[in-house]
Amino acid sequence: MKVTVRQGDTLWYYSKLFNVPLTLIIDSNPTLNPNALSVGSRVEIPGYVTETYTTKHGDTFYKLSQERKNPLDALLLLNPNVSPTTLQVGQTITVPFRILNAVVNPKQEYTYNTMIQHLNRLEMIYPFLNIRTVGSSVLGKTIPEIQIGNGPKKVHLNASFHANEWITTSVVMNFLNDYVLALTNQRTIRGLKISPFYDGATLSIVPMVNPDGVDLVLEGPPESEYYSQYVVELNNGSYDFSGWKANIRGVDLNNQFPAKWEVEETRKPQQPAPRDYPGEKSLSEPETMAMAELTQQGDFDRVLAFHTQGEEIYWGYEGLEPPYSETTVDEFERVSGYKAVRYLDSYAGYKDWFIKEWKRPGYTLELGEGVNPLPLSQYDEIYEESLGIMLASLYM
Repeated sequence: MKVTVRQGDTLWYYSKLFNVPLTLIIDSNPTLNPNALSVGSRVEIPGYVTETYTTKHGDTFYKLSQERKNPLDALLLLNPNVSPTTLQVGQTITVPFRILNAVVNPKQEYTYNTMIQHLNRLEMIYPFLNIRTVGSSVLGKTIPEIQIGNGPKKVHLNASFHANEWITTSVVMNFLNDYVLALTNQRTIRGLKISPFYDGATLSIVPMVNPDGVDLVLEGPPESEYYSQYVVELNNGSYDFSGWKANIRGVDLNNQFPAKWEVEETRKPQQPAPRDYPGEKSLSEPETMAMAELTQQGDFDRVLAFHTQGEEIYWGYEGLEPPYSETTVDEFERVSGYKAVRYLDSYAGYKDWFIKEWKRPGYTLELGEGVNPLPLSQYDEIYEESLGIMLASLYM
């Protein structure tokens, strides 16, 4: 929601007027000098949208402020050209509306377009979110990254490396929405105040690493004439893509990283396939190149890659993980009920590469149990289990 600055207005005053933390207002207006607002400039107020209201007989600004639980001066601020003493029946005015509920509906088949629509909505309501494109898929779909927070600790989450594990995107998008709701409304999540996390950590989220693959699983072959035939051939002529993990070229994106990639290359499929093919070389795919570049630039203190299924947390690689990785994974176990597994006979994954290159904690979270893609009937349980992990990643 945007308001126009009047003589004497300050961001501190707007913080008190709308009951929104000052830090969030400052971060929502990065081009403004918070100590010297210019009259007539526009200021974003996070956590609000505006609505139009048509006045009825007996309406006054004071009455409307009482009925709608809006401060009187908020109505005056949004209607600078309306005389509060001479409201006319049928007059259109602007009223603030505080967002108190989620705008992301995660319990659905979560396609790329659904994610983009939700991100656009979140960015409009919560302009302190920094959303940017970090790369593109084979078919040219942009891969967005969301950054939130100001703290020195840098935590990265990603989801949907594997196409039929799209429910992980639902989980991290749900968390993002819960996080910003708690921040703007000064609520707790599981009894934890969220503002210290915002001040103490910078959170990076890539909610869908493999958009082409996710849409293939949920919507069938793409419009591209070449790839629409190609994926059916790789899938043995079947139009049921529920077992597809790879990107649209038949490369398994979580077998693509230079952490003993050559081991996987010799024992996995030797040509493109719905799953497990590690590619002709490491980092051959645009999606993995985008994730590698983001990680190199991001200087993350820890990374969490969300997958399904098994209710396990993989956290070691070749003994290169730092000792404090175990303390963190113990907390992840406690809050989720999942089992921590240090080593696995599997290489070339994103968290493997991160541990190898930076000697910092990396985790692969296998959410839920069953056969991928996991059914939405498991969603509530999966989210509650993973919510504790995501919160712990910020306070540990």
